Amino acid sequence: MDALRAAGHTVHLVEATDELPHWFLTHRVDLVFNIAEGLHGEHRESQVPAILESLGVPFTGSGSITLALALDKAKAKQILSSEGIPTPRWQLFPNARTPLNPQLEFPLIVKPNREGSSKGIWRESVVGDEAALRRQVAAVHARYHQEALVEEFIDGVELTAGVIGEEALPILEIDFAPCQASAEFFYSWRMKEFQGNAAMGLVPTLHCPARLPASTVAAVRGIARRAHRALGCVDLSRTDIRLRADGTPFVLEVNPLPGLSPWDSNFPVMTAAAGISHEALIQRIVALAMGRYAQYARRVVRATVPPPEPLPAGVLAASQAAP
Repeated sequence: MDALRAAGHTVHLVEATDELPHWFLTHRVDLVFNIAEGLHGEHRESQVPAILESLGVPFTGSGSITLALALDKAKAKQILSSEGIPTPRWQLFPNARTPLNPQLEFPLIVKPNREGSSKGIWRESVVGDEAALRRQVAAVHARYHQEALVEEFIDGVELTAGVIGEEALPILEIDFAPCQASAEFFYSWRMKEFQGNAAMGLVPTLHCPARLPASTVAAVRGIARRAHRALGCVDLSRTDIRLRADGTPFVLEVNPLPGLSPWDSNFPVMTAAAGISHEALIQRIVALAMGRYAQYARRVVRATVPPPEPLPAGVLAASQAAP
């Protein structure tokens, strides 16, 4: 909000509630800066973009199809696999009695299939035998009422790679070695929620740029760009990657709606390492979106006479999930 206003925009904060469609039917804006995660449903992150698309309202970031696919981990992995992008071998468990694919090798990690922010991922989610696997699958079903995604756990370096526009950002390495007290050596829900809490032992060290050879940096950045394109991301995305000991980067998931908080989000760490201030980052996202819609409007004008009435200048609406 402050970064948008500092750039001279008039900003209206609009909550992503059931009243959202009515608000946009009664207000005209140039652009929505979308940070909404939605309220409910299997594809909740796509709800606000779908509403805006149906009303012809421009917005930042990826469209409804991309956000729906990315939130469904199994479908996203199917797309990644079809594009030849390395991702850990996996299996979807509709219930705890689903037979285990014998090709999967322990250790495995169990996750809810359609959650973000590491929800449903605990220290116990990494399992070493079938009994523990079925306990965790049952726990996911009981708490989240959805399929569990089970994938091979890549024991390696945790990385996250950002893309803004078509530019790959400096890679962020998350070093969990200092987290011995918690024994949480990957991004669990507790790690994301309480990162930096020394009393809980949730104190990973962030290295940006990552401590990687130049050849590995090029490979990881290339994989991040390929994943970004494969899922149809626009403007920005963050791809979570595990680097196996042999140097192979495995994509865990792609987030087309990464957190942008300058205090506790990973994406601004990468943009800061690229020399982009937080204010410049927000304005870059606005410029990317406005450029896309300007190109679209020119195509529409060529095919439509007369052209649509222009939107009033200098007005943006920011949307966010309701508490």
